[in-house]
Amino acid sequence: MKREDLRNIAIIAHVDHGKTTLVDEMLKQGGAYRENQATEERAMDSNALEKERGITILAKNTAVHYKGTKINIIDTPGHADFGGEVERILKMVSGVLLLVDAAEGPMPQTRFVLQRALELNHRVVVVVNKVDKPDARPTEVVDEVLELLIDLDATDEQLDSPVIFCSGRAGTASLNADAQDSDLTVLFDSIIDYIPCPEGEEEAPLQLLVSAIDYNDYVGRIGIGRIERGTIKQNQEVMISNFHRDDPPRKTKIVSMYQIDGLTRIPVESAKMGDIICFSGAENITIGDTITAVDCVEPLEFVKVSEPTMEMTFSVNDSPFAGREGKFVTSRQLRDRLYKEILKDVSLRVEDTDTTDSFRVCGRGEMHLSILIENMRREGYELCCSTPKVLLKEIDGVVCEPIERVSIDVPEEYVGAVVEKLGSRKGDLLEMNLHGNRMKIEYSIPARCLFGYRSEFLTDTRGEGILNSIFDGYQPHKGEITIRYTGSLVASEDGESTSYGLFNTQERGIMFIPVQTPVYEGMIVGESPKVGDIAVNVCKKKQLTAIRSTGADEALRLVPPKIMSLEEAIEFIADDELMEVTPKSLRLRKRILDTASRLKAQSKKNK
Repeated sequence: MKREDLRNIAIIAHVDHGKTTLVDEMLKQGGAYRENQATEERAMDSNALEKERGITILAKNTAVHYKGTKINIIDTPGHADFGGEVERILKMVSGVLLLVDAAEGPMPQTRFVLQRALELNHRVVVVVNKVDKPDARPTEVVDEVLELLIDLDATDEQLDSPVIFCSGRAGTASLNADAQDSDLTVLFDSIIDYIPCPEGEEEAPLQLLVSAIDYNDYVGRIGIGRIERGTIKQNQEVMISNFHRDDPPRKTKIVSMYQIDGLTRIPVESAKMGDIICFSGAENITIGDTITAVDCVEPLEFVKVSEPTMEMTFSVNDSPFAGREGKFVTSRQLRDRLYKEILKDVSLRVEDTDTTDSFRVCGRGEMHLSILIENMRREGYELCCSTPKVLLKEIDGVVCEPIERVSIDVPEEYVGAVVEKLGSRKGDLLEMNLHGNRMKIEYSIPARCLFGYRSEFLTDTRGEGILNSIFDGYQPHKGEITIRYTGSLVASEDGESTSYGLFNTQERGIMFIPVQTPVYEGMIVGESPKVGDIAVNVCKKKQLTAIRSTGADEALRLVPPKIMSLEEAIEFIADDELMEVTPKSLRLRKRILDTASRLKAQSKKNK
């Protein structure tokens, strides 16, 4: 049986190529809003962090109606660190819209997500977005996309994909690169004509694969997935099983069901093959589980999600300021929160360590882990995080490390600085092309050698450079490398920073704290330009005397401190340092706080 009244699609693209903006226009033109209803930009980015950073972190469902056909749309993240989100939701759809920027062309993440879609034999509609940009080159970009499809061994049917030129911001689309129609009709028509409708047996026993999990304080866990065959009804008894685990199937009851329409969830009493539904009542449901009929337990295979490439140690905050700002500070609360996260995030791994107060957390990249840390601190957690380390793998008896493919877009005058830095970090130049007055460079580089480089890159290119990277497999270990050539300025006593203490310290390096900041012994207060740590006293007060002299009360001029973001702090810390994260503060500190004990440990290590 075919469901001609339904299409399930995902929008995939590199970060910042305009997926969420295009979905906004599809919602407006697909009748998701009333005529007088106020609309907001990037409606699908519902998470506070997504709105602040302007990126999509979680894949989300919506639906529009066009000519009697319901089109379920899934907006996906474009950042490489959230590739796990894209990989799992591709099981819910029958085709994809591949969005490509008309100026930038296919980027590393475009290749990654397209490869995953082709492996599942999905149909592809190529959408060249942002054709109204001044530096747009749509015809060249179409050729680059075709080369990419050939390179990824696309079938003849996939190579014959329709190409649509559109402007997501203006809400226009056309089959012609030089002229735009007044709306997205061409795009909707292409989806209905080219993306296959769901096919299956409506009368057969139920099969539903859970591809996403949501949570609600009132109903608990909510499973989201597509019905592969059969029909599901409210209050129906079903079995939960998993293809990849040996657990015995367990019985449960579907309490409530919803279908997504526009930006709302509409309660329904039944749904049939091809529908994407949200349901509650099934306890301890996880991504990859299959909901089946009680008398026919046939679990479905779930997509294999790529393994993590990086790890950090999360531990209980044991600094002198512990417990002052956070609500959740114990190891039990930290453990519960981390294990709750892996139920929603399939590409995250959490393991207990030898000690009860620290946990090993493995993810896809710095941003993947930093978003988790940011969410936790906003929820009221206090914790300490170690420096990130790459996960090594032994392949055929050889120790291998993860390699990143880096794509860089910089003005010509900064190419020398970029090439010099990446060369010293064991990067291999793959290709270099000139587009107008900007240079496109591709490098293959060990993932660990990129730690701390992004902030340097922005400085070297005066903020004009664009750097993107994606995991590109494992290669033999490239040997030791020094990445950080600076030291830390470490507070030598407890107290509160004074303008006199900071004035005398600032000539030693860059300060991280302003005046009247509480500090403790072992806390990092600045960066030294030389390798090696320097103990400084930022709490020093000026000795008062009864004698006045010229110049005694001159104004002390302080250089504004460098306030680090979470990502910059993660990149900065060395192996013997930790990042203390609380809801209100972000502090850097040494593992051993006592100055004398730290110096003893350092001298032992040097011997």
